[in-house]
Amino acid sequence: MVPPEVANMPRELAKTVMPDYIIEPPDILTIETVHAVPKSPYTLKVLDVLSVRVQGTLPEGPIGGGYPIEPGGVINLGAPYGVVSVSSMTVPQAQAAIEEHLKQYLKKPEVAVSLAELGASQRLVGQYLVGPDGTVTLGSYGSVSVVGMPLAQAKWTIEQHLSQFLEEPVISVNVHAFNSKVYYIVLQGAELGDAVYRFPITGNETVLDAISQINGLEQVSSKKMWIARPTSDLCDSQILPVDWHAVTECGSANTNFQIMPGDRLFVQEDHMVAFDNKLAKMFAPFERMMGFSLLSVGTATRFSGSVLRGGGNPNGFGGGF
Repeated sequence: MVPPEVANMPRELAKTVMPDYIIEPPDILTIETVHAVPKSPYTLKVLDVLSVRVQGTLPEGPIGGGYPIEPGGVINLGAPYGVVSVSSMTVPQAQAAIEEHLKQYLKKPEVAVSLAELGASQRLVGQYLVGPDGTVTLGSYGSVSVVGMPLAQAKWTIEQHLSQFLEEPVISVNVHAFNSKVYYIVLQGAELGDAVYRFPITGNETVLDAISQINGLEQVSSKKMWIARPTSDLCDSQILPVDWHAVTECGSANTNFQIMPGDRLFVQEDHMVAFDNKLAKMFAPFERMMGFSLLSVGTATRFSGSVLRGGGNPNGFGGGF
């Protein structure tokens, strides 16, 4: 029978949807730029890719396609044109520099240059850790605080930050690793020390799922368990009793509650095992003392004077035949 106060709690076959996920350290976010156009005037950097097309080239040396800016700030136009330095230039300046360079080889080169691709350091693609201060570091774009925000707000905040560098940036933000929302399993240790396990929550776990994460109950555990759920009342918590036999043997879903972030699933110790271990701990010092005393008496007897002189039992028969 389920207590009335927990009758409406989410459980197996009657689960609820988790509230909007709130970003906290140490979550890992996947951030990817969907639309990223640098603000004008943009100065070219190493690993940027320029689209260069030239008319009037030599038949054996056409120029067309994407040309990455190599270390040193140059692009290589191939033989026989060589390299042109374009680092820290704007695209129009780079076009003028390339055209001036090609005049050494061509009569009237017609040059068209555009920025085809931002360098790797300028792109946002990958996983980003939310640091202890609640910020994500976006490489050359600096850091943005996203702690305490749902995904939609974090997306808007990052886009506003990127708008300092990009024209109307559009990004996608997802949670790659849900590290900040966890639940705990506490196994009372029957006088041998409690065990605490911490697991990230995925939003679908029940009590049975949680116990399966630790491969079942320990030998010192009883079948009595409950969920201790924190509440906004600092002086109180919510207790959800679990009927382990009903959940496992009868397939009942009544107390197979859905696990929520912050829950503590507490498994009580077996009282008989705990009592036995407590007695063992109480009597262990006396056993050691008695063992040491018996060992001392035996050692003293063995090395007494009569034994060392070859004597034995003073009441026994002496001599030989």
